[in-house]
Amino acid sequence: MGVRSLRAAARALRRACGPWTPRLGPRLLWSPPMAGNVKAPAPVGAGQEQDRKARSGWQGGARTWEETEQQAKKLKSSGAEFGEQRRKLPKRKIVLLMAYSGKGYHGMQRNVGSSQFKTIEDDLVSALVRSGCIPENHGEDMRKMSFQRCARTDKGVSAAGQVVSLKVWLIDDILEKINSHLPSHIRILGLKRVTGGFNSKNKCDARTYFYMLPTFAFAHKDRDVQDETYRLSAETLQRVNRLLACYKGTHNFHNFTSQKGPREPSAQRYVLHVCCEEPFVREGMEFALIKVKGQSFMTHQIRKMVGLVVAIVKGYAPESALERSWGEAKVDVPKAPGLGLVLERVHFERYNQRFGNDGLHEPLDWAREEAEVAAFKEQHIYPTIVSTERHERSMAQWLSTLPVHDFSATAHAAAGPGAEVGLGPRGWCGPFHKLSQVLVHICRSLWLSF
Repeated sequence: MGVRSLRAAARALRRACGPWTPRLGPRLLWSPPMAGNVKAPAPVGAGQEQDRKARSGWQGGARTWEETEQQAKKLKSSGAEFGEQRRKLPKRKIVLLMAYSGKGYHGMQRNVGSSQFKTIEDDLVSALVRSGCIPENHGEDMRKMSFQRCARTDKGVSAAGQVVSLKVWLIDDILEKINSHLPSHIRILGLKRVTGGFNSKNKCDARTYFYMLPTFAFAHKDRDVQDETYRLSAETLQRVNRLLACYKGTHNFHNFTSQKGPREPSAQRYVLHVCCEEPFVREGMEFALIKVKGQSFMTHQIRKMVGLVVAIVKGYAPESALERSWGEAKVDVPKAPGLGLVLERVHFERYNQRFGNDGLHEPLDWAREEAEVAAFKEQHIYPTIVSTERHERSMAQWLSTLPVHDFSATAHAAAGPGAEVGLGPRGWCGPFHKLSQVLVHICRSLWLSF
């Protein structure tokens, strides 16, 4: 068919169907603008299609909505970071070597919501926040910084080698800044990086304490209760160490703490070493150090260990009281004053064997800080114990209470309720005997107060 024939057929089709009108829709390709800068009218639905394409970023659109959203996110993120910390620093798990004098404090552990009982951790947390090591909300909730201490020292107890673990911002001159916000009787003597999952309480293999007491505590009960001229003889020192050696090994220490039953597994404790060292003189008064190393200790355990040995040496209790204290029966064990008790150091042998030489972490032995620890003891711990003992007479007043204790109570408790009641000082007149001893204690305390 030629061109003329095609044109004729098209004219015939147009005459038969009428003029052709295009159907408008989203798929219609519209033509470019006409001459004379006159824009062709947009077909119906074209505006909606352009909005859809703009929203999808079709063919490299302006993407204004994406830029606006990204800028909003950046502003929000930067504002949050600035509000929490002006400079973002990595948090790292560390341990701090602490030394403190516990006089005037209600122990180491913080009592949240009880501001009237001040603790060592109250001052420590305040210094950490003020120095910029932790945010303020971490000070309010210590779990947020994974805080843990090796030992929870009691009221009035000091420490020369306490170790705590926590997460902090490693700021410049961190030790100097923390110490600048602490009183002089609380010092941070060392800092070391540790593994992320380190827990100072659980990773501690053993703890070493010493108990500093005036040697007149070992004088016989017939002597003056506070004779500062007393000097410990070699024979008495040998006997003291023989009695202390009975504590070595694993024993049931339920009689050396409170609220522990004789069959509770947690009452079993392992003592590695205990001895009384050679005495020394301070301000005209002779003192001695009883050192005890064990895996862990219960509340008041060491003070009661010292108290029972003192009662035996002075003649108030028989030596058999030590053996009976391991049994299930209740034994009246006196508790020595808390003034002389000091946490000297903590041990991490297993941690050091595994991580101490891995090239990333240091062993936790604190050999470089020993000189500072010794200086702190000489400057703050020993003088506090000596001066407090001289002025407050805490040991002398406690010694005057030893006659009140009934060290033979277990023998009568074992007899049972159906046993015959005698007429001796532990029979029906036992309560009067107890009352008379209390009166003696009150009279002695009044005499010591003058």
